[in-house]
Amino acid sequence: MDRIDGGGTMSLHFGVFEVYGPQVGGTLSWPHPLSDSIDFADSQHWVDIAQIMDRTGYDFLFFADGFGYPILGDDIALGAVERGINFSGYDPAGLVPILMRETTGLGFVITANTGVDHPVQLARRFSTLDAISNGRFGWNVVTGSSQNAVAELFGHTEMVPHDVRYAIAAEYVELAKKYWEESWSDDALVADPVRGIYADRTGITRVTYDGEHYRSDGYFGAPPTRQRTPVIFQAGTSPAGRAFAATHAECVFVQATVPAHTARNVAHIREVAAEQGREDPRIMSGLTVVVAETSQEAHRLAAEFDAMQTDDVVATLYAGNTGIDLLALDPERTLHQVLEAGGPVGQMGTSNIERFLGSNGAPAPTVREIIDDLKGKGTRGFRIVGDPHKVADGIEALAAETGLDGFLIEPVFGTRDIAAFGELVLPILRERGRLADRVDGETLRERMRR
Repeated sequence: MDRIDGGGTMSLHFGVFEVYGPQVGGTLSWPHPLSDSIDFADSQHWVDIAQIMDRTGYDFLFFADGFGYPILGDDIALGAVERGINFSGYDPAGLVPILMRETTGLGFVITANTGVDHPVQLARRFSTLDAISNGRFGWNVVTGSSQNAVAELFGHTEMVPHDVRYAIAAEYVELAKKYWEESWSDDALVADPVRGIYADRTGITRVTYDGEHYRSDGYFGAPPTRQRTPVIFQAGTSPAGRAFAATHAECVFVQATVPAHTARNVAHIREVAAEQGREDPRIMSGLTVVVAETSQEAHRLAAEFDAMQTDDVVATLYAGNTGIDLLALDPERTLHQVLEAGGPVGQMGTSNIERFLGSNGAPAPTVREIIDDLKGKGTRGFRIVGDPHKVADGIEALAAETGLDGFLIEPVFGTRDIAAFGELVLPILRERGRLADRVDGETLRERMRR
């Protein structure tokens, strides 16, 4: 597998990280005059975004999704409701068919939880989306977020343990792939009106599966699509998450912390994938870019965004991710106070807890320091602010230092940011040979392998 283009530099991939809701990233920005993300219920809003991305050369539009929401104490966090922090939104599976018809080369990736429904339901639904898009579809596999809220919503008496969720996910993906890859031979669909034969019975295979968490015995009715299996994406930086990604994912999203730590996670995922005889997965992380024609204007916009963030916004997001209420803790002590009290550590947001416990001789930060560190970050990754050339330079430096194959752009001000990056930065990276040329009619998998 070659990740190097003819100019001798690594080609990079770019997606946009979005939600079918009021804002992205667990931060507050929708009330800003430049932001239009509050228009999320208007399908034309998304058509405009998708067409901008298609025209400027992004690889895919990615939708995070889930059923949960932040809980503080024993009820929904007030900040989630009043500020729209990881609460409210629709199912992107109903939106992307519209966007697929309005674009020609852009890929689309939808997040779907394992363990919520049976794999046959997801496999049929996603085969449909891959067919509609002519092979431009991907599935972001998640084991769930805000597990405490999800458990309540679905009537579970307790949260499923973290590593068990990954065991369930492994079976879920394995069975879905059996439907996609083993149920129809390449020539089973005949569709011959002269003979009146729809499919060749000898090419249709019964899928039989008897796992610990899922069972299935029967025939999959959806004919193969161009990709058969949608491109498998996965995000998770915990040990179980990294192992799952290295085993199953073609594209992996890692939590961006500091470049050196990210580089270690990237190297580990590639090492495990190689041990299993798999091709190198594409590995990406989030990137918040505030770019304008001048550096002064970009920094002014970034400062306006930063001024909108509060302790309550940080606490709401962190509670939804980890189950921990930072504002209820002693601000001068570390997160070890949660462990000592027997809190929910290990069930939710493992990587976002462990990163603040101290390691490699570095002391654990206090809760006050954690809040200050996360303010304006939320679930966002790296951040670059500046004029187009400074941003392009920063991206190339990050890629070199971390070994990442690309980045998911996390908009601050909705359509404005997506257009600015596509129109101001992508042309520079293209001139430098960092973007692979688009090939008409290629699938998302073919595009991501270039």
